[in-house]
Amino acid sequence: MDLLRERVERELLEDILPFWLKYAVDNEFGGFRGQIANDLTIDPLAHKGLILNSRILWTFAKAYQVYRKDFYLQTARRAYDYLRRHFCDPEFGGVYWMVDHLGNPVDTKKRIYGQAFTIYALSEYATTTAENEPLKEAIALYHRIEDTSHDARNGGYFETYERDWKLAGEQRLSDADMDEKKSMNTHLHLLEAYTNLLRTWSDDGLRKRLRELIRIFLDHIVDPQTRHFRMFFDEAWRDHSDRFSFGHDIEGSWLLCEAAEVLGETAILAETRKVSLAIAQAVFDQGIDNDGGLLYEGRDMEILDTDKHWWPQAEAVVGFLNAYELSGKDYFLKAAQRSWDFIDKFIVDHQRGEWYWKVSRDGTPSNDKYKVDPWKCPYHNSRTCFEVMQRLDKLVTKHAV
Repeated sequence: MDLLRERVERELLEDILPFWLKYAVDNEFGGFRGQIANDLTIDPLAHKGLILNSRILWTFAKAYQVYRKDFYLQTARRAYDYLRRHFCDPEFGGVYWMVDHLGNPVDTKKRIYGQAFTIYALSEYATTTAENEPLKEAIALYHRIEDTSHDARNGGYFETYERDWKLAGEQRLSDADMDEKKSMNTHLHLLEAYTNLLRTWSDDGLRKRLRELIRIFLDHIVDPQTRHFRMFFDEAWRDHSDRFSFGHDIEGSWLLCEAAEVLGETAILAETRKVSLAIAQAVFDQGIDNDGGLLYEGRDMEILDTDKHWWPQAEAVVGFLNAYELSGKDYFLKAAQRSWDFIDKFIVDHQRGEWYWKVSRDGTPSNDKYKVDPWKCPYHNSRTCFEVMQRLDKLVTKHAV
């Protein structure tokens, strides 16, 4: 465990964080670069996404909490200031999805997924700085989501709104998604955001909504037979999914536990831990390739996509480590270690820095994806490092007692 912790922290401090500090800061137009290729070619005119900016904010706020280095705080503040100046909608509230390289809005839709990540980042920044304003902004976003998007009849949240918060005609988050009223992905990251907000702001209404989100996963999203997440639903939670995602399954397995732990209710925590362990077991049994890497998507018992994307590999390390903490079964710990071995061997770009978006089953990096873009951010990989270090420290302390 000590060796894994050392390797993870070295990757964080010598590769991930330095890469973003060196290459991603946009000193020409402000904020952060919107696109950087594998060979480090920068497109200075690329659009800048809300997810990119909010995940950078979260990452460097967290880095400052752990290491207290001023340049981490300065980078977090840069992301926070850019978010306020360019993504926040002064007329209708909420945050835009995309701005151009000058910071002018080019996609003004209010996607709940994006609002959630902004709450997640603002909550972390508020915790880091103890400033009241970012917390007030996170709370205001929470109320906007609740007033507009919450489905009082069936529970959960609708996906996408126009700038003025009227329900959009098309609900899909991206071209890869189904056009359905509700998705696992949005609810997973809303769960994550509300968990982080509850850490900072103790509120009965927020607590009620977090409890509802956990129940939605337990009652609607987790398939009781397969233990995979169902992906897409209509407003009444009728399943329209045609596949499952190993990465989301293993990520959700530990985020559900985290949410239930922060909620702090004994019965729902016990139920959640049991279900989460079953999810991790299904991923372990079906999703790990011979080289330790996590395959991407499946349907029934068939693998549909054998590519290995950066973020499922990162989430596998935490998810399997969480399963080890819950069960004490050594094969989960070994799976976490093998996941990191795979990352180090195939996903980390040891020549130019950061991680490849994905590699083929034989380990060949894809050059049709970027090191930095609206979705490729330092959140999955840096968060894995923070989580692994914290969890291993607790395990070492526990075993030493």
